Amino acid sequence: MKHILKRSGKHLLTVLLWLLGLLFIAVGLFFVWAATLKVPDMAAIENQKIEQSVKLYDRTGTVVLYDLNKNTQRTVVPISQISTNIQNATISIEDPGFYQNHGIELKAIARAIFINLTSLSASQGGSTLTQQVVKNTILTNDKTITRKLKEWILSLKIERVLTKQQILELYFNQAPYGGSIYGVEQASETFFGIHASDVTIPEAAYLAAVLPAPSYYSPYGNHKAELDARKNLVLDKMFASGYITADQRDQAKKVAVTFMPQKTSSITSPHFVFYVQQYLENKYGTDVLQQSGWNVVTTLDADLQTKAEEIVQAHAATNQSSFNASNTGMIAIDPSNGQILVMVGSRNYFDTKIDGNFNITLASRQPGSAFKPFAYAEAFIKGYTPDTTLFDLQTQFSTACKPEDTTNDTPPCYSPVNYDGLFRGPMTLRDAIAQSINIPSIKVLYLAGISDTLKLAKAMGVSTLGDPNQYGLTLVLGGGEVTLLDMSSAYGIFAQDGVKHAPVSVLKITDAAGTVIEDNTQSAGSQVLPQSVAQEINDILSDPVARAPLGENDLLSFPGHDVAVKTGTTNNYRDAWTIGYTPNLVVGIWAGNNNNTPMVKKVSGFIVGPMWHEFMQYALAKFPNQSFSRTETNNSTLKPSLWGAWKQPGADGQIHELLYWVDKNDPTGPQPIDPTQDPQYLYWDYPVHRWAVQNGYK
Repeated sequence: MKHILKRSGKHLLTVLLWLLGLLFIAVGLFFVWAATLKVPDMAAIENQKIEQSVKLYDRTGTVVLYDLNKNTQRTVVPISQISTNIQNATISIEDPGFYQNHGIELKAIARAIFINLTSLSASQGGSTLTQQVVKNTILTNDKTITRKLKEWILSLKIERVLTKQQILELYFNQAPYGGSIYGVEQASETFFGIHASDVTIPEAAYLAAVLPAPSYYSPYGNHKAELDARKNLVLDKMFASGYITADQRDQAKKVAVTFMPQKTSSITSPHFVFYVQQYLENKYGTDVLQQSGWNVVTTLDADLQTKAEEIVQAHAATNQSSFNASNTGMIAIDPSNGQILVMVGSRNYFDTKIDGNFNITLASRQPGSAFKPFAYAEAFIKGYTPDTTLFDLQTQFSTACKPEDTTNDTPPCYSPVNYDGLFRGPMTLRDAIAQSINIPSIKVLYLAGISDTLKLAKAMGVSTLGDPNQYGLTLVLGGGEVTLLDMSSAYGIFAQDGVKHAPVSVLKITDAAGTVIEDNTQSAGSQVLPQSVAQEINDILSDPVARAPLGENDLLSFPGHDVAVKTGTTNNYRDAWTIGYTPNLVVGIWAGNNNNTPMVKKVSGFIVGPMWHEFMQYALAKFPNQSFSRTETNNSTLKPSLWGAWKQPGADGQIHELLYWVDKNDPTGPQPIDPTQDPQYLYWDYPVHRWAVQNGYK
């Protein structure tokens, strides 16, 4: 036994010696390899130019929408002409230990190694300013472990041959500040109209705040609030690092910094381009935009986009003078795959008077009646039908008031009216949604359930809605906030018989060698809405007879084409919507003012309808003429109240509202034994009894 143990010990020792020898060899080879890495001289580094930026194309791959390198703007200045405010702000947020470290931060590297090992990637780098200089000027941008090792080694070496001030000079003359703006001098001139030497503390904080994600934090984009928050974070970091006093920090937070108007450049479809650029930045990182050399074929239809911009420009100018609606946004989507064909974020991207660079298609706005189809769809899921009848009568919905207070709309009471002030008595759900009548729609939301309606809308891609407890029955009238892109995409689900295709802006990405980086040319989709329910919504919204009382059929109908459409106007007339679709095209338009001021009191059909019709007419000629699928529904198995038998009297011989016949928690089940258990029953029934007497019913 001792002999066996002795031999095992010798064997283990031999293995350990071999492993130790291999380790020494590996370390030796590593140091030999590291010694071969050379730092270019200062002149070579300074002459480094960014020549491998991303190029964006339309869906044909032939029309260049934007070349991030073609119009590169850079003005190189010595470090002496870069304000210490800029230096301090950037160091405090990007690399607080810059003056103490030797080009790398061991803690940051250890953290990066741990994350990379656990995620089996090389995405984390723990970059110091010196590493960023190495990355931007010497190395390629591939995310490999070898490149990271090179970056660390060269960062250590560059610290030995260059001073901290020289490194800062390189950094500030290479740093990307968004779009084609490189270097802090160019950024200072573009943003503030001044030289980098004259930048103030709050301005410097903004410059530093932009750096991590120049597209996202751009002062000319849709995330100004996030930029302001990050600017304040930079100021807090400057104070923590001892660069400014508490008074300077607090004062800088209060200063309202004015940005220069954005300069016109050779860019096509800028709102869409920057939307795609943000997508790429979020997914692949900022460095990719500058150095990858990728070709990005987007989903944009250049011809449709040009036509949309022309129509929006012309009609928005008319709307401003006629309706006090200074801006308009338009989205067009192919619902069969989610591809964004058109994105017009304003009537003119470069019009500073209306904040034209703000992309209204991505902004949260109240949808008015354009939200109603989600409530009706949820009601149909629960067993109600287009023939189910509700009473359009002025009704008190607040249980904090009395049922007979039908005209009291002073909080906490809630007694809404219809857009025309009229009340129509019994209405089918088909007519109620087609004519966008408020009272039956509020009842539909109650029957469908606020929580379930919200859940359905979110499943269909309306991403900006909050929790159910944030909303009341006004949700169905547009009480939540949504985006035009989300809404247009969600309507596309109706168009596709309940199949969801999330919005797509990029078809394919290839590198300089032709290798495919990303391919979205195929989209499987997922069923998020029952096919029968989608078909019922399509049938109703494409029914010109049901819509006729609105008086908008000339604007919303296209003889020979099956087109569904829904309009929406908020009660305060701040937002006007029209979203219409065929099985292969969705077109959504919003009109209003970016600053949320009211328009003239007109329904959306008159404000948005003409331009929506003009674009739809042009677009329909480009697409195959397709009709909606319609499946006959057999309602004979449902109880009479669900297919519209409202005239039948109750046990008391009187006409009743639907809650007398239906338990909202089990609408297809038996009639409620005691309908008064529903808190809305007496409130809905009171005006019905009064109407019945006035119209000769017992």
